[in-house]
Amino acid sequence: MTFAPSLPAPPHDCPLCPRLAGYRAELRIEQPEWWNAPVGAFGDPNAWLGIIGLAPGKHGANRTGRPFTGDGSGVMLFEVMRDHGLVEGEYLGLPDDGMTLHGAMILNAVKCVPPHNKPAPEETRTCRAFLEAEAEALPTVRIYIALGQIAHQSAVKALGGRLPKCRFAHLAEHRMPDGRILIDSYHCSRYNQNTGRLTREMLDAVFARALDLKR
Repeated sequence: MTFAPSLPAPPHDCPLCPRLAGYRAELRIEQPEWWNAPVGAFGDPNAWLGIIGLAPGKHGANRTGRPFTGDGSGVMLFEVMRDHGLVEGEYLGLPDDGMTLHGAMILNAVKCVPPHNKPAPEETRTCRAFLEAEAEALPTVRIYIALGQIAHQSAVKALGGRLPKCRFAHLAEHRMPDGRILIDSYHCSRYNQNTGRLTREMLDAVFARALDLKR
């Protein structure tokens, strides 16, 4: 299963992060019908907007094989994207629901599900090579949205920026050396939604700003 076959992706049994590879192996025994492998990109290969998440959720993308599909985080994300004309079809939480993205590509900073949704710093660093390769293969993407601080940090480095000059804050904007722009957002995790750290209106403002910058 792949949703952006033209983009670089880790192999199905990527061994580069032993802890993550071991966790995948455990989940394949517990849930053999799940995807349980690195999750590739999803979206429009001619996208102008890139959305960078943290990592596959255990019961979301790690189960379904499609980013932000199958758990609570995708509901808000795809509804807001639909409101801004970036989604075609209906999101049903299934990888074969027929939903497509128009003008947007979703990537993850870490391609494999981490235990407790927390990748180790060395795992994020190791996986950054894949994020860099994806960004290089998307020359029409000039605006990125980073969902959460870890995605922000990895995105800044992958796009050639410097972290001391690019501090994470919701709706903060950072211009990379080649002119690409990164916009920060709190992650649309169910936890952030339930605690009010990220509301639909806050996420809507991030996408509205991206569209303003595109014009």
